[in-house]
Amino acid sequence: GPLVSALPHSSFQSSSESSVSYAAYNAKLNRRDGAGGWSPMVTDQEPWLQVDLREQMEVTAVATQGRYDSWDWVSSYLLLYSDTGRAWKQYRHEDGVGRFVGNGNSESVVQNKLSHPVRTRFLRFVPLDWNPSGWMGLRVEVYGCSYKSYVADFDGRSSLLYRFNQKSMSTVKDVISLRFKSHQAEGVLLHGEGQRGDYITLELHRGRLDLYLNLGEARFSSHRVPVTVGSLLDDQHWHSVHIERFNKQVNLTVDSYTQRFQTKGEGHSLEVDYELSFGGIPLPGKPGTFLRKNFNGCMENLYYNGINVIDLAKRRKPQIHSVGNVTFSCSQPQLVACTFVSSSSSFLSLPSASPAVGGFSVRFQFRTWNPEGLLLSVQLNPDPQKLRLQISNSWLRLTLHSSGRQKSEVSAGERVSDGLWHSVSLDGRNLQITLTVDNEPSSTIELWEQVQSRGSLYFGGCAATAPDCQGFAPAFQGCMRLIFINSQLMNLSHVQQGLLGNYNELQFDTCNIKDRCLPNLCEHGARCSQMWSSFSCDCSGTGYAGATCHNSIYESSCEAYKLSGSSSGFYFIDPDGSGPLGPTQVYCNMTEKKVWTVLSHNSTAPVTVQTSSLQKPHVMIFNYSASAKQLRAIVSGSEQRKILSCGTYYGSPLSWWLDREGEKRSYWGGFLPGVQQCSCSLEENCIDMNYFCNCDADTDTWANDTGVLSYKDHLPVSQIVIGDTDRMGSQAVYHIGPLRCYGDRSIWNAASFYQESSYLYFPTLQAELASDISFYFKTSTPSGVFLENQGLKDFIRVELSCECTLCLQYETQWHYVRAERNAKEASVQVDQLPLRFLEAPADGHLRLRLSSQLFVEVSVSFDRESSVTYTFQEPFSVMQNRSSQASTSSTDSRAREDVALSFVTSQRPAMLLTVSTFSQQYIAVILATNGSVQIWYHLQTGKKPDVFTPTPSNLADGRLHRIRIHRVGKNLYVQVSNTSTGSPYTLSSDAELILIRSLTLGKVTRASKGFIGCLSSVQFNHVAPLKVALTNRGSSLVTVRGPLVQSNCGALAESHTLQGKTSTSMTLMICLLRLTNTRADCFCVVTAVVFITVCALAVVIRLVYQQRRAQRSSGSIKEEHRHSMYTDYRTELHLHNPVRDSVKEYYI
Repeated sequence: GPLVSALPHSSFQSSSESSVSYAAYNAKLNRRDGAGGWSPMVTDQEPWLQVDLREQMEVTAVATQGRYDSWDWVSSYLLLYSDTGRAWKQYRHEDGVGRFVGNGNSESVVQNKLSHPVRTRFLRFVPLDWNPSGWMGLRVEVYGCSYKSYVADFDGRSSLLYRFNQKSMSTVKDVISLRFKSHQAEGVLLHGEGQRGDYITLELHRGRLDLYLNLGEARFSSHRVPVTVGSLLDDQHWHSVHIERFNKQVNLTVDSYTQRFQTKGEGHSLEVDYELSFGGIPLPGKPGTFLRKNFNGCMENLYYNGINVIDLAKRRKPQIHSVGNVTFSCSQPQLVACTFVSSSSSFLSLPSASPAVGGFSVRFQFRTWNPEGLLLSVQLNPDPQKLRLQISNSWLRLTLHSSGRQKSEVSAGERVSDGLWHSVSLDGRNLQITLTVDNEPSSTIELWEQVQSRGSLYFGGCAATAPDCQGFAPAFQGCMRLIFINSQLMNLSHVQQGLLGNYNELQFDTCNIKDRCLPNLCEHGARCSQMWSSFSCDCSGTGYAGATCHNSIYESSCEAYKLSGSSSGFYFIDPDGSGPLGPTQVYCNMTEKKVWTVLSHNSTAPVTVQTSSLQKPHVMIFNYSASAKQLRAIVSGSEQRKILSCGTYYGSPLSWWLDREGEKRSYWGGFLPGVQQCSCSLEENCIDMNYFCNCDADTDTWANDTGVLSYKDHLPVSQIVIGDTDRMGSQAVYHIGPLRCYGDRSIWNAASFYQESSYLYFPTLQAELASDISFYFKTSTPSGVFLENQGLKDFIRVELSCECTLCLQYETQWHYVRAERNAKEASVQVDQLPLRFLEAPADGHLRLRLSSQLFVEVSVSFDRESSVTYTFQEPFSVMQNRSSQASTSSTDSRAREDVALSFVTSQRPAMLLTVSTFSQQYIAVILATNGSVQIWYHLQTGKKPDVFTPTPSNLADGRLHRIRIHRVGKNLYVQVSNTSTGSPYTLSSDAELILIRSLTLGKVTRASKGFIGCLSSVQFNHVAPLKVALTNRGSSLVTVRGPLVQSNCGALAESHTLQGKTSTSMTLMICLLRLTNTRADCFCVVTAVVFITVCALAVVIRLVYQQRRAQRSSGSIKEEHRHSMYTDYRTELHLHNPVRDSVKEYYI
């Protein structure tokens, strides 16, 4: 339920407030106290609003609202959380994005559900964007509930021992769960072992969680290999751990990441002697002595197989023994850090405190991923000496610059850019400067005279006005804490308040480090490495290339190698392209008529079998040069697959073979499944017509049965079993040939689109994080949409656009298009032209969520006199229309409308859509004189219409905008582009539209303003008027006035797409051809657009999909998927045509 509404004034804090009436305690949802919400001072550089929930709560959602009856609201924000209000952590969604969608006006409520709940006491809202015509204004609510918490604090020298009732405990199933937080990267959380050699150890190591688990393999040794999960777990914030084991199967979950594995050892039960220890590994017989470094931090809700260990300890139950000082409240110190955000402009300057004696000293801790960066710059007396401490190639390098070009250097530390905290100490005394890193041996620079620091010390970078500080290493990007200057601790809160030093591009009270390699977004087993704001993938040895190792460097089939001009030979093929299966080596036999793919196995020579019986049959297992999944992909993608099966037998052996699924098969070459016969029976030439196989004739001469197995669902042969050759003189010889396939269904298909209204439907693209699409095309049309797929907010589109109408008039060549999208970039390439790409934003990787089928969109360009009017076949009510669409079980009888349209225009005012009735009711969607969209509802005659303005923004900006309207009774829900109104508007009437007459797009009357621009994806309930207008020209239902030209709205919007920091799309363009003929010299582009409407971020997403993409789950495409592909009767499909060599149809 709501947690904020009942909080006292003291629970609210803020960075500043415009005045008392704008105070933080006025920021309660739907309240009008004071000025109706919180607003910071206009001079506040880093505004925030903080809420104290008074105790630990489990938070599941947050909601925001603008300041009441004002132009002040926040359109996007960050959410931070903390246990103490000192050390903060940024909340990130499952896909790594930290930005939340805010408000588009002052009254609507926008609720954001948290993808994973957080347990916290303090929340901080940090505005990022706000109404450009107003200022920041916030009212907030937090939703969640309380929860029971059992806490134990371990000081690094203590532990809890849970002792069993018997000598040892043997379990087949274990469930262990706990939460912990620590600021140290090392420490044992759990340990138990048995005399049989079983053990379980859970420990923090280098900020990750290692689980060692063994079931009777060997005694405790130093050669143990852990299962590792998580990263940066020493961040002073709570992390959840859940271990579930059944026999040898184990699930280890840390926060939202799960690792599944099988335990080592021969046993199925975990046998632990005497006790389990939590917080350390005590040394037997030596109280207070531990084998490994103990855990230093807090544990919460520690359960072992349903037993609440901390509750037992707190109640001093006899089965719990406490070692050292274990307390039951979390009192861990909060080490406040600051984050250096920018690699070019971040810095922190602090004054040099007076030393107690001569010289100077500096100490601090830092963590970063970057291998380069300036940590510290100090001016020294006597002048002009200066000292630089920087990270260079992941080492620390200290440089003393003297007069002229003289300098002295020393290095220390190693791999300090590993994301862990490292301590640094600089000490300038006794005619030397000493550098110490992580308590390792020091490095020293000898001096001729004693030096002292002069002026301010610059950490992380330099101000533009700082003397002799520019032009060195890039600025430090990372976190710092515990900064001491001449043994005095620097108060970072005073820095933030402007009371001490100076800074730029810093975040206080948080270390906003992120592990960009968790999860590993590099595909196909590639190695991930990272810097502060990006990651990279090493594709070496994977068989793949690209930013995330997504693209196979091999062709998908022998057919593809033939098209590229290759001759017969051994090749690696990747049958599922960028899918998970990986490449395999095959032999490609390029004949004149067909291209054969040949896969050998381990027994290609004839095999003689004797002395086999049904009780002890001869069994041969065939191992192919490809895995079972690869074989299935190769076979399912081929037109024919062949196996040569030949046998020569004496006597009557009982023999069979196993298919790829291990099923027993007794039919032989030449017959379909289920028919236990050989090819001689089909050809009626068996040596004894009383038998269906030559080898069954039981003659005293050699005979053979030769044939082809070609039923693809059973291939390849995995085993053959020969029995009944143990009689005297009885033997058999068999020869199983290689698997041979030909064809590639991904190549042998094409479709011709003869009219502008032609289209194909396919299932929804599965392209959340990474996929690709490629195709060939040829056309004489200057523009058109190749494909489009939409979701609730996201969509992708690939289209062709030319700058003149003669571009491709005489074009007869095939062109190849490939587009890809992954977590790092989006790209598109045409033919052999240079690849064009755009990088994805550093703030996470957005998941592309699509829901509709893949189809070609209808887009139409209008001018001022254009209009399209759709006349309904007969007067009817929307209710009647809706009820025909709805399920008969629906009990909701309220009036409903669903309206949607996309548009691009630079004209204002403009008429977009009008729905009129015979009863003088109407709906209108217009652009006002200021470019804002207005929605008019007139449902009751004699009363004024209801007029709503969902957003004051100017939408006549040349960009593509999407409007969705949904009415249920009096409630009107509106979404404009990426902004939803949240709470519905309330109409003055819930009346339904009676006797609908027509729907008009564009100009309505001679006196009215028309519409100049592009309309697309127009829908009113079940009616799509633009599609009807283009597919049924001349129909009595449609009236077209003025010029109407099929167009593509994306191309019209492209020139404006990249303008402004809040743009929600980016367009990838690549030159297709510079076509020259006697009449025109034109320029064409293939454009791939991906819209991710999240938070008004400029998000670049890579369009990616591949029709041959491997299914993540095993098995091929189900038959029902084939039936779900709808084809318009104007689209002609061409299958099994010869391909590119003779300029035949490929695929479109």
